[in-house]
Amino acid sequence: MFSSKKSAPPVPTPHGATTIITSGTTIRGDLSFSGAMYIDGRIEGTIKAETDDANLTQGPGGIIEGEVHAPCVVLHGEVRGNVYATQRLELRESSKIEGDIFYNVLEMAAGAKINGKMVHQTDAPKRLPAPGVNGTAHAEPA
Repeated sequence: MFSSKKSAPPVPTPHGATTIITSGTTIRGDLSFSGAMYIDGRIEGTIKAETDDANLTQGPGGIIEGEVHAPCVVLHGEVRGNVYATQRLELRESSKIEGDIFYNVLEMAAGAKINGKMVHQTDAPKRLPAPGVNGTAHAEPA
């Protein structure tokens, strides 16, 4: 009748197309995407979302060897690399992470495995400009 179990807020639905990488597919190289991406194949490289409403879902057969950068990330498979989820990270019971996770909101099911650090971040990591950028100059030795 009444349930004391709270349901998690839904993962935002991105605007745009969904990219699907099926099992039996291997991609070597870095990927950029907007909208939604579903991975059940193998990715060897960095995956980076280009928009703030993008989300990445990895199926149970998915293997990612590289970093993941996306606002919303749902993992069911293996990741060998760091995961950066600026909004929400969901780790399902079959997920296995070999690397550090950086998240704002974390939902972790019983059975999910992490071999790395868990770092809570309320803001997206700031990137510092390279030396000599934006009018800064290196001092010449006298």
